[in-house]
Amino acid sequence: MARLEHAALGMPTLVLASASPARKRLLTDAGITPIIRVSDVDERALESEIPDAAPAALCLELARAKARAVAAEFASDPDIIVIGCDSVLDVDGVAFGKPEDAAIAKSRWQQMSGRAGILRTGHWVIRGSDELGEVASTTVVHGVMSDAEIDAYIATGEPLQVAGGFTLDGLGAPFVERIDGDPSNVIGLSLPLLRSLLSRLDVAWPSLW
Repeated sequence: MARLEHAALGMPTLVLASASPARKRLLTDAGITPIIRVSDVDERALESEIPDAAPAALCLELARAKARAVAAEFASDPDIIVIGCDSVLDVDGVAFGKPEDAAIAKSRWQQMSGRAGILRTGHWVIRGSDELGEVASTTVVHGVMSDAEIDAYIATGEPLQVAGGFTLDGLGAPFVERIDGDPSNVIGLSLPLLRSLLSRLDVAWPSLW
């Protein structure tokens, strides 16, 4: 059944305000087929408006802006639930998003090598006129990488496409020694936190299957 038809029958439908294939895959693997609507939020412009924001506050504000931009399309339909997400890697209080180029990616990996950072993902959920959000945080410990390994990884292009410049579910996985917290959050969306937020909006997780 198409998801909009699902909503037309009065059943809740999740709209993901993100182009991230990893977030979509997390949801589909958990039994939820979301509608994808990418917001037109200018992240760089919004970041410039709050330059001194802590990483957690920044990712939550970006998640809220994305969710609200997409929710406007669905007016106040209580059967449509919009989720906006934004992830950053918090390294010593500095937010690392997607590296702008290979040189920045290399510099960040050299800085992160053998160290821990905190992957923070802002989640913002809107159902009708109700909305709420929260940040999930997972500590990530990176292994020590040689310059040759860093160069080879950057050459794949993967680190330029993701927050923090690394993945847990792709080519970057062997360079992550361990994590402390929710692994789905590192991939891009905390499934346990999303379930909690939905529950607070009177949406049972199984109703989205």
